[in-house]
Amino acid sequence: MTLVDRTKISAAVFALVSLGTLSTSFLEGSPAFAKATQQPAVLTASAVAVADKYAADAAEQIFKEGGNAVDAAVAIAFSLAVTYPEAGNIGGGGFMTLYVHGKPYFLDYRERAPLAATRTMYLDDKGNVIEGKSLYGVDAVGVPGTVEGMWEAQRRFGKLKWKQVLAPAIKYARDGFVVDEQLAKRRDDASKEFGGRTNFDHYFGDMKVGVTFRQPDLANVLTRISTDGARDFYDGKTAALIASAMKSGNGLITMRDLQEYKAVWRQPVEAKWNGYNIITAPPPSSGGVGLVQLLKMKAMLAPKFEGVSHNSAQYIHLIAEIQKRVFADRAQYLGDPDFYNVPVARLIDDAYLAKRAAEVNPESPSDTKSVQPGLGTSMPEKAETTHFSVVDKWGNAVSNTYTINGYFGSGVVVPGGGFLLNDEMDDFSAKPGVPNMFGVVGSDANAIAPKKRPLSSMTPTILTKDGKVALVIGTPGGSRIFTSIFQVITNIYNFQMPLKDAVAAMRFHHQLLPPNTIFWEPYLPIDGELAKQLEAKGYVLKGQDFNGDIQAIRIDGDTPEPVSDPRGRGVTRMVQ
Repeated sequence: MTLVDRTKISAAVFALVSLGTLSTSFLEGSPAFAKATQQPAVLTASAVAVADKYAADAAEQIFKEGGNAVDAAVAIAFSLAVTYPEAGNIGGGGFMTLYVHGKPYFLDYRERAPLAATRTMYLDDKGNVIEGKSLYGVDAVGVPGTVEGMWEAQRRFGKLKWKQVLAPAIKYARDGFVVDEQLAKRRDDASKEFGGRTNFDHYFGDMKVGVTFRQPDLANVLTRISTDGARDFYDGKTAALIASAMKSGNGLITMRDLQEYKAVWRQPVEAKWNGYNIITAPPPSSGGVGLVQLLKMKAMLAPKFEGVSHNSAQYIHLIAEIQKRVFADRAQYLGDPDFYNVPVARLIDDAYLAKRAAEVNPESPSDTKSVQPGLGTSMPEKAETTHFSVVDKWGNAVSNTYTINGYFGSGVVVPGGGFLLNDEMDDFSAKPGVPNMFGVVGSDANAIAPKKRPLSSMTPTILTKDGKVALVIGTPGGSRIFTSIFQVITNIYNFQMPLKDAVAAMRFHHQLLPPNTIFWEPYLPIDGELAKQLEAKGYVLKGQDFNGDIQAIRIDGDTPEPVSDPRGRGVTRMVQ
């Protein structure tokens, strides 16, 4: 069924609603319903916080054409696939948290393991993990979900025509965009990492600072998608290009894998905290559960934080103690809910978290071996993700995080398509108990299986108060995602920092393993006296190249305030 057919049917069904023949609950979210029930503006402007200026321009164009937050989000996603190719994508997948017409929604368009995937596909004949096999080349690729996810979100909640939201991305691919220094450096670093094992340099070798980079093959793909919708990507010419690329490299993804892929609407994780309602990502994300656990346990330990200054040695220690327990639970219990009964309610239950909080040692690091999953043991991504936050003047919001995992994914570019494929299979537990590229471990709950979605840390989050959006936030960063979001949220609401300062403040990370290790970031490193105090407590300090790229919008009254992390090349935009 084409977009035109769907629009005609939606309009016809809405006419029946108007006559009282059908209930509005049947239609909620359809384009015809959204247009016919348009609410008056409740905010002074629409706003975005995005990863680059081209995506911000795309969103501005969509808002000026009358689009809502979902239209703008979809336009941003496709634009980033062109101008932010190290993480923006159509060959990957992700999560979208939405607040539309006063109701929360969550869309899972995470990649899936191919039908031919096996539990031991990354192990040698001795049962050891084969280095690099889950990271580079066609063996690393999961079935992409981004196009289906964007199609499903816009079909359900968008106001504009599908072709309108694809138009900015097509223009960037056809006419080109100017490559900046950060993108060029990331391209150079990725080329060295891939080491000629893929066709990456054939497509991206001409990407140089200050040069206009054009992608005609990708422009053709996006044009077909704008005409035929998601069908082209999953059962059309583009699908055939993907299947051919996989077959020529002895990869696992087939036309059947693509034809059977579907995005899934799930119930978001919701929790009450500090007078706000948290709306965040459910499994197969570990991030939503982890974020709620962090926020609640910190609140329960409020007496321990009295008189403790922000980002002091004692503050970092107490947070690390909480994080240690969250990551123990993550490794044991989190996985794809379609394959495993994830105990979400129990993991965020106040009584359970009070018990976990009581285990925190306020003086020194708890022995790592003693920190076990809190529900018993009967029962885990690379930082190069990207996030964008959107609100429209009608009070709707989208928090979207999507990824191809490593910078430029698997390094495999679809011949004739010009787009990169993910290396998301590394997010499975190749061998339970063996760390992935982020140093985090997983259990059988995240073992490889056909059609299964790998565990993720992506945590697109929305906070509401009295039924109105208060904060839209998210970030890339692998296992650092939800610890970064947690720190920014507490900076805002516990320390009353302005949003800009809350985002810019120093961030740190602890994840159970390696034992008693605090990771610091180059933007604001842990050094000097603070480093000495932490080392005196028994911590090992270790640098990391990246600790998030927060994109956030806070709403004060009827005015949105967007902020992009100074760590990246993000841009904010307000549209009246």
